[in-house]
Amino acid sequence: MANINRVVISGNLTKDPELRQLPSGNSVCKLRMAVNTRVKDRDSGQWTDRPNYFDVTVWGGQGESVARYLSRGSGLLVDGRLEWREWDAQDGTKRQAVEIIAENTQFMGGREGGGGGGGAERPAGDFAPAGNAPMPTSAPIADDDDIPF
Repeated sequence: MANINRVVISGNLTKDPELRQLPSGNSVCKLRMAVNTRVKDRDSGQWTDRPNYFDVTVWGGQGESVARYLSRGSGLLVDGRLEWREWDAQDGTKRQAVEIIAENTQFMGGREGGGGGGGAERPAGDFAPAGNAPMPTSAPIADDDDIPF
């Protein structure tokens, strides 16, 4: 039986992207996204949105584009894979998390008043492919040359 590790989410950034340059020269962008799930209240019968929050990592030139053009409230579609990691916290306890490693991103229209879906230089809806092969988290997924502008 084949293993499949694929996730696609569409939501809004809960804060501005955080872009860092690693000593190796690779860029890494960390995001936090909110994705709503529609649920029906049993008592009132009314539909409401329940937010789910996800940590997303975007490598290389694609991460640089996300950091440059998006801000808190911007809409983003992410196609990627889940990755589990474990580390020792400063207090000595073991910590663990599951995050999404983005392989492709697509800018979407933002919420009203939420920072929009990008700047005038790059309209919402542009696509930044990163290739199909999964890459380890220590390597960039895309180079600047891979992103069509």
